[in-house]
Amino acid sequence: MARPGFVLEVDDRTPPLLVADGPRARLERFPLGTEVVYPAESLARLDDLVGAIDLALADPEGTEPLAARLRPGMKLTIAFDDVAATPPLRTPDVRGRIIERVLIQAAAAGVDDVELICANGLNRRNTEAELRQLLGERVFRSLYADGKLTNHDAENRGRLTVLTPASEAGSDAGAEVAINSRVAESDLLVMVHLVHGIGQGGLPGDGLAAVTAGLGSVGSIRAERGLDAVLSGSAEHRRRAGEAVAAAVDVFAVEAVLDNDNYPSSVDFLGKREWEWSWSAQAKLLGLSRITALAPARYTRLLNARLESGYGVTQVTAGAPEAVAAASRSRVLEQQQVEVTGQADVLVLGVPAATPYSVQSVTDPVLAAWHALGFSYQSATDQPLVRDGGAVIVYHPLAQDFSSLHHPATIDFFADVLPTTTDAAELAERFEDKFADDPWYVQLYRTSQAFHGLHPFHLWYQLAAAVQRLGDVVFVGADRGSAERLGFRAASTLADALEITSATVGRTPRIRYLHTPPNALGAVT
Repeated sequence: MARPGFVLEVDDRTPPLLVADGPRARLERFPLGTEVVYPAESLARLDDLVGAIDLALADPEGTEPLAARLRPGMKLTIAFDDVAATPPLRTPDVRGRIIERVLIQAAAAGVDDVELICANGLNRRNTEAELRQLLGERVFRSLYADGKLTNHDAENRGRLTVLTPASEAGSDAGAEVAINSRVAESDLLVMVHLVHGIGQGGLPGDGLAAVTAGLGSVGSIRAERGLDAVLSGSAEHRRRAGEAVAAAVDVFAVEAVLDNDNYPSSVDFLGKREWEWSWSAQAKLLGLSRITALAPARYTRLLNARLESGYGVTQVTAGAPEAVAAASRSRVLEQQQVEVTGQADVLVLGVPAATPYSVQSVTDPVLAAWHALGFSYQSATDQPLVRDGGAVIVYHPLAQDFSSLHHPATIDFFADVLPTTTDAAELAERFEDKFADDPWYVQLYRTSQAFHGLHPFHLWYQLAAAVQRLGDVVFVGADRGSAERLGFRAASTLADALEITSATVGRTPRIRYLHTPPNALGAVT
């Protein structure tokens, strides 16, 4: 039986603890009394993944079996997560395994009008090599050359169908609900989704609203992720979008819940508790620390990019989207929830080398800030792990290193917009439309591997919700210019960071360290 997560109180016998620090591997000694939230060990993996997929398709939640919904002459569309869903999975990817089983049933039912769409939303287009790795060689070769395997294009008005015109949006005036035309014209949409947490980049499919998130127009996605929606927590647009999709499309969801083994076997000791490391593991970490400290950034990025994650699958569920999302959420909570007592004064977080939006790319300062405050800070089931007015201390170098291929809009956002203001409301009012409509950003999104021009704004809105509640944010070992540009502060060491935050939280604060990855969800009691 897997051991649950727990909270360790640091004492004089506690060894230095591993902290994710971007591309660097760091061991840190924490002050006595620090509460360390350790994630749980993984739940048992499925022994027979193919058998579990077939069983889920044959015995779905809240609807009839997939085979009963397939018939000759129908239009079948299968949509699936893009590479931002997880770090690279071991080949064959579970999404490819699921899609292959769906295609086998479709062929048996005489369905010959089938298309696959990568539900990338406003994320970058997935490359040919990424699609091949994700789907497997047989599925890729069967569909790609004939144009039956494509990336979604939220800017292609000719390939979008409006379900709810903006003029009918009521209180949400100006926000259309529009989706990919192929999806809207389909007799059945099968949505394939991976789940490895609750939060941006790995949340359960969220029912029918997931269709607009991955396959919607720019306007639909903008309404869902705009500043007002993020800060208010309003679900009005998501509810209306779900209703519009339900009225137009028959959706069958399939979700696979991943375990907590995100490190590959070569470095899986990084996901274990420090006092359980073997001598060989300690030697590996020493070598890894020296390499990441001395090698140029491009080589450490290459090293991390080549590491496939060690994830396995603990559950496969299929059926009605809302029922499937609920089942996935329950499994994630079973695996990742860790009870903690009360809220801390200081929360310490680390940013790993690869984030959901830097797969095969660079974790620039904006992405690092988002991962800390828009993702890790939200790793709680109810209230945050740190009190309102408290402080967050983050480990990341914040090097001014950007990807001109993947994040051209973020380069300009960091260089031209943030020096003017870091206030989310002012950003939205003064700059969002310019970036959303800029023809160069649109062209790069549609024809290259660039994220949409709105992407840095949506990240900023998500982290702004945390900044509003905090009294201080300090990055350890970070480029001071980058930290200042982001509106935060920098410190050389943890001790310096605690000294800086003492004016906010006092000289004897309650400190809590969220020891991730792997993922953990704090349940504050």
